[in-house]
Amino acid sequence: MKSQLIAIVAAVLVVGCGKVQQSTSPEGTKTVEVATAQPEPDIERKKLWAKSYLNQKAPELIVEKWLSEKPEWKGKFLLVDFWATWCGPCLKAIPELNRFHEQFGKQMVVVGLSDEQASKVASMKQPHIEYYSAIDTQKRMKKEVEVKGIPHVMIIDPQGMVRWEGFPFLSGHELTEEVVKNLLSEHGGKTGEELKTEGK
Repeated sequence: MKSQLIAIVAAVLVVGCGKVQQSTSPEGTKTVEVATAQPEPDIERKKLWAKSYLNQKAPELIVEKWLSEKPEWKGKFLLVDFWATWCGPCLKAIPELNRFHEQFGKQMVVVGLSDEQASKVASMKQPHIEYYSAIDTQKRMKKEVEVKGIPHVMIIDPQGMVRWEGFPFLSGHELTEEVVKNLLSEHGGKTGEELKTEGK
């Protein structure tokens, strides 16, 4: 039983996070229901744990409360990261998102969007989030996108079109600095060298 539980937890950490719920059986004993981890995906762009909006108009970013200052992203790219404090892969992604915020901040606004309470997010000290942070406990954008596993990232261009989406650690489809540079260059009207210079 112990080895089975370890295997389930490992699968969730590798693939992504789903909810863990506690319930009480008729006999009164507590049982833990672990959301079934999605099977290891085939390496293909359209394999998502969410509705695909690639090269389509993005849903509106709806925020209940900003935990940082409110950014202005008009005329910029917008990266939205659906995440939670209890999600291991989400925490693993934070340092890379911090780097994106620092390097590409003039061209792209990075936002972490959680559906947890503000106090829960604010109480998380490590890893430190340097980009913009917000909550929406009503999960409005998350429901629109039909997110079933986190972290889930969407990169939206200045015209409101989704140019990248998915799990940022998916083998063969990782979200890297080079991927971001190419997106900004291809859909933002600037060359890779210009972006490299501005990111310094």
